[in-house]
Amino acid sequence: MPAKKPSFEEAMTRLEAIVTRLEKGDAPLEEAMALFEEGTTLMKQCSLTLDQAEQKVAKLFPAAGGEIVEEPMEEIEP
Repeated sequence: MPAKKPSFEEAMTRLEAIVTRLEKGDAPLEEAMALFEEGTTLMKQCSLTLDQAEQKVAKLFPAAGGEIVEEPMEEIEP
């Protein structure tokens, strides 16, 4: 049975733990490579989740001809 895909929050928490572990620099090479690979997979999953959320939240406005035009979300300044 394949492993359950973690929620966005679970993936971010795990990704933060991986980054912290790798930043220490004391992991053996094989462990560091496995962590890097896992982190890359989690990063892609989180990015896809955020992209999908942005698409759901994007504003739709009728254009002059009556067709629907998607207006990108405004970026929020940190």
